[in-house]
Amino acid sequence: MEDRADSQTSPSEAGASPTQAPPATAPATAATAPATAATAPGLGTTGVSEAEWPAKVADTIEEVVGAVHDRVVRPLTLVARGLVFGIIIAVMALVLSVLMVIAVIRLLDVYAFGGRVWASDALLGALMVAGGAFAWTKRGARSAEEN
Repeated sequence: MEDRADSQTSPSEAGASPTQAPPATAPATAATAPATAATAPGLGTTGVSEAEWPAKVADTIEEVVGAVHDRVVRPLTLVARGLVFGIIIAVMALVLSVLMVIAVIRLLDVYAFGGRVWASDALLGALMVAGGAFAWTKRGARSAEEN
């Protein structure tokens, strides 16, 4: 029995510590492979094996791209849409107002004043001046900072 106890030595007695790699003569097992892969240079000690790190990197890139999209691209898209639709609406309103003025002058000229264009122009001019005077009276007083 003593022979058996003498032949079996503990790792500390043999000079090997638990953190050292197994001796070169011992075959590598599946249990030792992930431990060495997790401490490989560049992978750190996060416990990610060589087979898992490409998926981890892809997930991280996807998260970063999603965050940039949510914080930068989406607001810029909304601003660009607002500008484009605002310009389109402004141009359409300008065209519509010019066409309406032309239509009112033609209607007044033909049906109200019997061919006298100057009367149609005078009436429409007086209405626009009255509208401008009304808007002028409703304006707010300027503060000292705006002067």
